[in-house]
Amino acid sequence: MKHIATFAAGCFWGVEAKFRQLPGVVTTRVGYTAGHTVDPDYKLVCQGDTGHAEAIEVTFDDTRVSYDELLQFFWTIHNPTTLNRQGPDVGTQYRSAVFYHDEGQHQQALAMKTYLDETGVFDGPIVTEITAAETFYPAEEYHQCYLEKQGRGSCH
Repeated sequence: MKHIATFAAGCFWGVEAKFRQLPGVVTTRVGYTAGHTVDPDYKLVCQGDTGHAEAIEVTFDDTRVSYDELLQFFWTIHNPTTLNRQGPDVGTQYRSAVFYHDEGQHQQALAMKTYLDETGVFDGPIVTEITAAETFYPAEEYHQCYLEKQGRGSCH
């Protein structure tokens, strides 16, 4: 059965490229969510005034990959201990976040964050926000599968 998961972990180009490699991920799309500006565009989000995060919406087949596995993967592909920053990208638009679509996703994300913090997997406390999914505004078409279109494997 197909489900949706939404994550933010820095520049959406790299996050999308990584999630697209996972078996069970059916489709991805990058966009903006969790801000206060209606129908934002890339230029506005990059200015950092919209409140939106660069995010990825993942449609997945739960008979091939579980939400728990997506969460585990999410926490391995970025540094969840840096507030509003991933590598050279700085600003609230690059924050670490899990946007849950139902109470099951909410509880799984909270439990995994707590477990990772308590076991000291990372050098510092996890700052990843876990909030309900809001309106997802797809990014402009040229951003979709951007690294793939450019023949690149990563952002930096």
